[in-house]
Parts: sequence; C-alpha cells; structure tokens
Amino acid sequence: MRQIPVDTSGAVVMVAKSPQVKVKDRRTGEIATDTETGAKLMTVDVMFAANDEVEILSITVPEPGISGELAMGTPVALTGLIARPWENDFNGQRRHGIAFRAVAVTSLVGADAGPKAA
Repeated sequence: MRQIPVDTSGAVVMVAKSPQVKVKDRRTGEIATDTETGAKLMTVDVMFAANDEVEILSITVPEPGISGELAMGTPVALTGLIARPWENDFNGQRRHGIAFRAVAVTSLVGADAGPKAA
C-alpha cells in the first residue's frame, strides 16, 4: 500500500491526548504490535497546525519511539511521519480514511531549556 511522507517542518504539533495502547481486536483485547519488531503499538492524538488550519490526528507509534512526558498541550516533534490511505468493507459498508504512523513522538519540553532572563 502507498505510503506518503508528511512534512512537519512548517507545522506546530502538540499532544491532544496522552499515549494509549493500540488495541488490535476490541472483542478479545488483543494489543497491536509492530510486525517487524514486535514492539507494542501506541496511539497519540496530536493537534497539527499548518497553513492556517488545525486538525487532530491520531498517530500510531511503536512504544520505544515515545520519549519524554507527553501530557496534553506538550509540544512534540514527529519523526518519520507517513500517511497511508486505507479502505475496507465492514458490515456491507465501504469505509476509507488515512492512517498516520510515525517512528517517534518526542517531547520538545526542555529541548532548549536553560535559564531565561527576567
């Protein structure tokens, strides 16, 4: 399936909802894992502001790629963000959308920390 790289250099990105474990099957409670590494997958909702527009995106990221305290409102960097279109049939209805995945979500709090003049 096609993967589209997303340029985040001109965007402001902040945590909208703290990381949550991604569930693969809600009926069984099975946790989603990365097919290559076996790492547990997490979902982080972020506010993505660019070009005078703001959207809430749900980003899937392997658990080792989450670094720093990611509380609501925390500015973050998204490493290796891609968009992947998807489509499926569910109960006779065709559904489609865009899934977002990143290699890492990193807190920017303290990244340039230091004493500030008053």
